[in-house]
Amino acid sequence: MDSKPEVPAGDRALIDAFLERAWSELGLADNTLSGYRLDLDGFARWLAARQDSGLIDCRRDQLYDYLATRAEQGGRNGRGFSPRSNARLLSALRHFYRLLQRDGRINEDPTLLVDAPKLPRSLPKALAEAEVEGLLRAPAETLLGLRDRAMLEVMYATGLRVSELVGLRADQVNLRQGVLRVTGKGGKERLVPVGEEAAHWLQRYVAESRAVLLKGVRVDALFVTARRTGMTRQMFWVLVKKHASSAGIAGKRISPHVLRHSFATHLLNHGADLRALQMLLGHSSLSTTQIYTLVAKEGLKRLHARHHPRG
Repeated sequence: MDSKPEVPAGDRALIDAFLERAWSELGLADNTLSGYRLDLDGFARWLAARQDSGLIDCRRDQLYDYLATRAEQGGRNGRGFSPRSNARLLSALRHFYRLLQRDGRINEDPTLLVDAPKLPRSLPKALAEAEVEGLLRAPAETLLGLRDRAMLEVMYATGLRVSELVGLRADQVNLRQGVLRVTGKGGKERLVPVGEEAAHWLQRYVAESRAVLLKGVRVDALFVTARRTGMTRQMFWVLVKKHASSAGIAGKRISPHVLRHSFATHLLNHGADLRALQMLLGHSSLSTTQIYTLVAKEGLKRLHARHHPRG
């Protein structure tokens, strides 16, 4: 695992061709494709270090050996990759070898009969409604503060993914109708209602802050920085942590995605329909949305235990 030879040219060509087809035929998101490239590159390097075979000649026993090695070694702490990381690797390899088999390049898919690692069920973390209110009020009434308040309000009001939020263009906002036209995973578009409070802060940001920050520079991104560029995921993460600290929220309890989880959990707590929530979140499968019903149930259990005399 320590040796990192170059990916052989033949394997590199196979990976490039697969990712191109995965983008065009499967509609996989850019982040997923980047993860798949890392996984396939890593497996190709491991095979090259053993001087045993390349990706196209891989055998099932080699795949088992690689998964076992990853589970015992590697990762940031050197104690092995997590089951979730290995599950993503297996997903990448299954897509890769299915396409090779479909094209007649291989006779047998080496990922067949290989079980995915069992993943622990982790419930999304959500803030209490009072904590969200404190976070939303944290930004100051400055040019950057108006931008930050608008971003936080929009994210909590719509449940957008972080990539969707920072990727919003100015022409995707229709404040007259109170909706955003969002491009989600796989390039799928959906209309998401903004809500009056978020629309108010978005209107103020556009009217009072955005043009001043840009100083005449034309930028497509809705949310911009003092450097006259579009906001990035990393920069948004920094400002979320800063305002969370001001609101007295512990750093380990906050991330940009926590606002999305809070949006979904609070809607369910107030009686939202699960199908409607699925559409708002842009989930392709209802089973993905159903995890939030477990979050709501856990909250009710804690409430009962805290306040019932026999809790």
